[in-house]
This record gives sequence, structure tokens and C-alpha cells, in this order.
Amino acid sequence: MTQALPLAGIRVVDYSHFLAGPYVGRCLAALGAEVIKVERPGSGDAGRQHAWILDDQQSGYYLQLNMGKQGVSVNMKDPRGKDFMQRLCDSADVFIENYRPGALDKLGLGYAELSARNPKLVYCSISAYGHTGPDSHRAGFGLIAEAKSGIMQMVGTPGEPPPLLRISLGDMYTGIHAVAAINAALLGRVASGRGQHIDMALYDTLVSMHEYAVQCYTLSGGQVVPEQTGHDMPTSTLYGVFRAADGDLVIAAQVDDSWKRFAALVAAHGGPAGFADDTRFHTLNGRNAHRLEILGVVKPWVAARQVAEVLALLDGVDVPAAKVQRIDEVLADPQIRARGMVVEQQHPRFGTLHLPNLPFRFSDCDTTVRQVAPDLGQHNAQVAEKLGFTAAEIAAMQADGVLFSA
Repeated sequence: MTQALPLAGIRVVDYSHFLAGPYVGRCLAALGAEVIKVERPGSGDAGRQHAWILDDQQSGYYLQLNMGKQGVSVNMKDPRGKDFMQRLCDSADVFIENYRPGALDKLGLGYAELSARNPKLVYCSISAYGHTGPDSHRAGFGLIAEAKSGIMQMVGTPGEPPPLLRISLGDMYTGIHAVAAINAALLGRVASGRGQHIDMALYDTLVSMHEYAVQCYTLSGGQVVPEQTGHDMPTSTLYGVFRAADGDLVIAAQVDDSWKRFAALVAAHGGPAGFADDTRFHTLNGRNAHRLEILGVVKPWVAARQVAEVLALLDGVDVPAAKVQRIDEVLADPQIRARGMVVEQQHPRFGTLHLPNLPFRFSDCDTTVRQVAPDLGQHNAQVAEKLGFTAAEIAAMQADGVLFSA
């Protein structure tokens, strides 16, 4: 590794909480930025109280989302705290926040005030609905956006309420889009000399994810509304989840060539005679039209075998398939280990931690973060010193709780 990390020299103020904003800060830290996490005195980021909790003290959720950052805790109600924050933001390249629109204006931390002082600032806001539109004033979480976006309505078993997705799709997808937008704004700043306000909405980003549902509706003249389909995709036969004798697996034989190899395999291993030669199934439209007939063959064929046997057979004819894995199987997967997707960190109180890595892979630099998430106010003095506060001023602010530490 011979190059510096791409964002080395960029200072980021992370004034966010819970998930979407902190995830952006974590990504920027991994890419080399100096990320300063700012928290309220006392309880700090609300994510510190989110599961899993280690020894009734530390949140694994917080540890994962805030690794690689410096931590300060500032009382903005004290004029010295406001001065600290203004100096910090004046020195910053990027400011991240995920509060309801207008909330930070009351603290003097809105885009208009900060950019007037620091025109080069790239200011990224993340909210449920964005800073414009009739719902912009409303609070919301990823769950709200998932329900509103039409994504939740399409998953699950027909006739039953849709399930929770169990991953924070709205927050994470919005977060990584914010990372892309911030980097684009930083690049644009090279030519313009000015930063700008990036307005990210969870609802917007999830609507943007629809790779076919919107087209189905608009291009059909409003006739087709995608519905819950359960375990397979009626418009993409054969593509879905199947139950074997000892577990579940997915099969993706929806492409014509893959289908023909798959059908020949089924026919050669106990399937009905002529299954591979049935020309009705040789095109996607034909397979979709006869989907239930195909499923009537494939489901019992898979159910009669162990997962490992089905996967071995499908691998042998180059048909994409995979076991539906539990999280313990994922963490033990040699592919995940080979790709370094679990980062090991040494925590001063909790020993060795294993947390999900980010998927960034550069040929000439390593983005793996080894620095654990900060304790509340851990870097107050160091950051204050960088901002030009004297030792006496820092000591007084610490003694008075203007700079708070746990």
C-alpha cells in the first residue's frame, strides 16, 4: 500500500445520531478523513443506548458506526460551547447532520449561518422527507420510509402483512448515497471554490431503488401494480427461494442458457422425462406463463435433497445458487474471511471486537479502520487545542462542563 487514503486532509464534523449520519461519518473516516463526532453532554448520541450492549456499558451499535472518529461533547447552551462549535465548523470541510429540518438553525448550526462563515463547507443533511415538500416537517425513521416507498408492500407472503426487513435499508442506502454526494461536492469545490448544501431524504433514496416496479406501473399505463409474491419472482422464472430437506437455498436460473442447463440437470436426476426439451420453457415469457407448472416440478425435486447436494449439482452446471445462511454461517464463510469483511479491533475495556467492515477495496491503500469508537468526550482537549484554545481555557471549559466527558 503506497498511496495516502483518498480523503486524507479533509476534516468532517459529524453532528449526527443513530444510524444514517454516523454511517456516513464512518465511511468518510475509513476513506481517510479526520472525523470529529460531536455529542450532547450526558447521554450523548442516542445510538449509545441501542443493542447489543456490552457489560451494561457500551453499545455494539455505536461501536460499529463510530469507529475511526474522534469524540467531543459540547454544551451549546454556554457561549464558550457555541464558540467552540463555530471554530470547529469554520475549520471543517464537511458537516453531517440528520435532524429534522430547521432544528439546527436554532443552535446556529444551520447551513445558512455556517456557510456564511465558511463558504467552502460541504453541508450534508439527512432527514426522513428532505428539506422541501409538504412532509418535510415530519419526523421519520427508516421503517417509515420503507413503508411509504412501496418496497415493504412487495415483500412477504400474499395475503399477510409484510415483514420487517430486519436491516436498516433506508438509513444505510441513504447513507452511502450521501457519501457519494459529499465526495462529488468536494471534487466540485476544487473548481468552484465553494461548498454546497446536500439534502438527502430516506424516502427519496428508497423510491430511487425501484429497478422495475415504477416501470411496470408507468409503462403499462397504470395497469400493473407489483404485489407480494412470496418466495419467487413471477416475472423472472426461475428465480426464488426453495426448501430442501435440511434448509433453504436460492436458485437463479432465470436466464435462458442457465434455465436450459438447470432443466437438463433436473431431468437427468429424477425429474420428469422431457422437462429439459419442453420448448414452452425455453423463453422467459414462456416460463413465466407456465410458472406454476415449473414450480410443481422444481419444489419437490429440491425438497427431496440436502442443501449441499443441490448446491453441488447446480455448481456442476454453472447455475447460480446459494444456501440461505444464518449470521453465524456468514461470519465463518471463507469468502467473507478472505475479503476481510470482519474487522478486528482491540478495545481498552472489552478486549477483541469483531465488527462488520466496509466493502471499500482500493489497490493502493487500506481502508480498514482499527481505531475503536470514542468514549463520550474522549478527545475534547485534543480537538480544542487544534482549534487554538489555550490550556487554561480548555481546563476551565472542562471544569465547568462546557466540554463534557463521561
